[in-house]
Amino acid sequence: MLLKFTKMHGAGNDFVVIDLISQRCKLRPRDIRKLADRRFGVGCDQVLIVEPPGSPEVDFRYRIYNADGNEVEQCGNGARCFARFVRDKRLTRKRVITVETHAGIITLRIRDNHRVEVDMGAPIFAPEAIPFEAAEQASCYTLNAGGTELEIGALSMGNPHAVQRVEDVDKVDIAQLGPLIEHHQRFPQGVNAGFMQLVSEQEIKLRVFERGVGETLACGTGACAAVVYGLSRGWLRDTVTVNLPGGKLSISWAGQGHPVIMTGPTAVVFEGTIRI
Repeated sequence: MLLKFTKMHGAGNDFVVIDLISQRCKLRPRDIRKLADRRFGVGCDQVLIVEPPGSPEVDFRYRIYNADGNEVEQCGNGARCFARFVRDKRLTRKRVITVETHAGIITLRIRDNHRVEVDMGAPIFAPEAIPFEAAEQASCYTLNAGGTELEIGALSMGNPHAVQRVEDVDKVDIAQLGPLIEHHQRFPQGVNAGFMQLVSEQEIKLRVFERGVGETLACGTGACAAVVYGLSRGWLRDTVTVNLPGGKLSISWAGQGHPVIMTGPTAVVFEGTIRI
């Protein structure tokens, strides 16, 4: 069948967005991999699916598939593109949208100039809920990766993250370190690896090696996790500008028990159809 899609990106983190409300299709993992393939498909970091809500309390169901075909819990940059997509396609007239994800319900607020604010929910630190193997919860952990001892923060933003502070993010060998952290045995479901450089108390530089994808130009949940880790360690304060290779995000967190708020841009690249 022919499947309509929209190619979008949020700060360079790119997506194929598919409306499965007005069209019907059952996508298999191999279909996801075909869509994500940058040579033989459309090309993207994640495929985002818009589905009818499973509950009258929410507006849509939001599903996320990594380029390797595996479904994941959350994607912050994708959530912003999701919000713009459902407005552009007139699937809703609302400017405040609630969506159901595998990680829970999140709220999306559409601002001016195609910017979207996302309430990402409160971060999770309990090791068993990340999940991460540790004797007890701590502000930081030591992780042995390929014979090197790394100090990391471990938390969940609906998906697992390991954040490491580095002196110069541009000098980190992410191609070598990223897979070692992603597949580390202490993260039984894998993990997104973030590398954070402090610029000031309200600005950081960040690169992220995403689980099931590799290094991306931007990662919304990775930006949230890095800022939460930095704030919890006392390195950052208030609202933080996160400089990613693909652009900038604004992240704020009021502390334990409070939701993380992410604001950033969205863009439509092109629309098309593909045979599945």
